[in-house]
Amino acid sequence: MRIDLDRERFEGTMAEQAAIGATDDGGLDRLALTDADREVRDWFVSKLEAAGLDVRIDAMGNTFGRREGVEEERPVLVGSHLDSQPKGGIYDGPLGVLAALECLRTVEDRGIETTRPIEIVNWTNEEGSRFQPAMMGSGVWAGAENLEEVYATTDRENKSVEEELDRIGYLGETPAEPGREYDAYLELHIEQGPLLERAEAQVGTVTGVVGLSWGELVFRGEPNHTGPTPMHLRGDALVAASDTVGAIRRLPTALGERTVATVGSLSVVPDSVNVIPGEARMTWDVRDPEDSVVETARERVLAEARAAAEREGVSLSHEDRLHVSSVAFADRCIEAVAAATEACGYDARRLPSGAGHDATHLAGVCDTGMVFAVSEEGISHSPAEYTSPEDCYAAANTLANATLELAGSE
Repeated sequence: MRIDLDRERFEGTMAEQAAIGATDDGGLDRLALTDADREVRDWFVSKLEAAGLDVRIDAMGNTFGRREGVEEERPVLVGSHLDSQPKGGIYDGPLGVLAALECLRTVEDRGIETTRPIEIVNWTNEEGSRFQPAMMGSGVWAGAENLEEVYATTDRENKSVEEELDRIGYLGETPAEPGREYDAYLELHIEQGPLLERAEAQVGTVTGVVGLSWGELVFRGEPNHTGPTPMHLRGDALVAASDTVGAIRRLPTALGERTVATVGSLSVVPDSVNVIPGEARMTWDVRDPEDSVVETARERVLAEARAAAEREGVSLSHEDRLHVSSVAFADRCIEAVAAATEACGYDARRLPSGAGHDATHLAGVCDTGMVFAVSEEGISHSPAEYTSPEDCYAAANTLANATLELAGSE
């Protein structure tokens, strides 16, 4: 059975969510567990209830809606996240949640019965912008993260995850764990890269997710006056950090064309024009489809940082923030997505994901797959992020039909 979603309703729902936490430049600022996040969660719950779904909220604030199947079998789960990066875009995450919602609305409108129950989910704090690690809600739910440690995690204002979940009213009573066996999980997301657009494809069939390592380096030297302090007597933390930034930028050249390495955050104390920097904090982010290459990259980052600290006569400490192993998605989920693109007449390409997603954690719970929508110019985590209405709809239709295939429509 093939279905086509209500495009007008779907686009209208996307516009509604984009107005919650909207920025003046057309982007989105809806960090996890903020007031804007609470507002969009309340809006989402109202949509679930209006669709006749049974709603539950777990101890991590992960929010589920369930439509029963003909038989009490393992459910098919679909969804993504509604939180955003600071000054991010309106598609990253929400497109997947609302495509899943429109799928269930359409199934209900047409009175379609499925063998398996279908559940929709909005995962808490996928982005990891305000609280780290990223993919926090799905990580706890899948057993990859410890609930109490996550609860104790604080933001820059020393507000904890548990406190903020309670403050916004999403510290649910249901345990943050599967509680039952799941048959499959599908997630729609924008590609966040340029490959589909360059291939002139309409939809991406995702084969897996790369591995990644995140961490922080802290260089500590001696803050002092820039004028009277001779160059050979300085302990400049920023110079050591700067040398390390350059070394990280050069890592992919040595490790391979599929490796990417980034320093996304750098801060200096005391941050004054005439004071030698006494402290410099920076992050690393390295990714590759091969876990062994990710580990090699991490070791190279630490080696380069130690060498830079020694040259400058400053101390060094580091903290590993996140390690995610690469994931290969289940063949039957990949084929369900591929079959859906063929049934809908979309030109599709198979590709791995270069970004981490909640599907990474779900692959440890049940068979998992993903659908990618085209990202114009590969831009994401920016107000300039854009996926055309046609490409949004193609990916959403693909998700819906793949979901029905896995759930067993009648």
